Amino acid sequence: MILDTLAQGNAYLPLNPRFKRAFEFLRHVTPATPVGRHEIDGEEIYAFVQQHLTKPVSEKKLEVHRRYIDIQFMLRGREIIAWAPLAGLGTPVMAFDTTVDAALYAYPVDAVPVNVVAGQFMILFPEDAHAPSVAWGDPAEVLKVVVKVAV
Repeated sequence: MILDTLAQGNAYLPLNPRFKRAFEFLRHVTPATPVGRHEIDGEEIYAFVQQHLTKPVSEKKLEVHRRYIDIQFMLRGREIIAWAPLAGLGTPVMAFDTTVDAALYAYPVDAVPVNVVAGQFMILFPEDAHAPSVAWGDPAEVLKVVVKVAV
């Protein structure tokens, strides 16, 4: 798991050859970019622009992916993205589903809450269980981009 600002995105390009195109997309996204899926490089790199309300932690589960790395970028608003290492989570409450590239786990008491504000991104690898869009205080609207980068 990595938390940083978009201005520092180039520092992470050596981690995956697809990160260059992912960060190029993030540098050009604006609040006027339409909500929905945006193709960057077919199924290898694509993005979801999302606008929604954050939710109380009691309504959240941790998710994990196998095929994709998430780059979650906060464009407007703030949220908590809870993090926990996959290795310590035990049995999932939803078994891995290849059609959605996800498994879900109960929210553990030792999950680490990571505060994410506008201009910051979080990179989440397959070993990083995470619960995005957790309310930081009262539920609030956020505008964010999730770039899916094939492993």
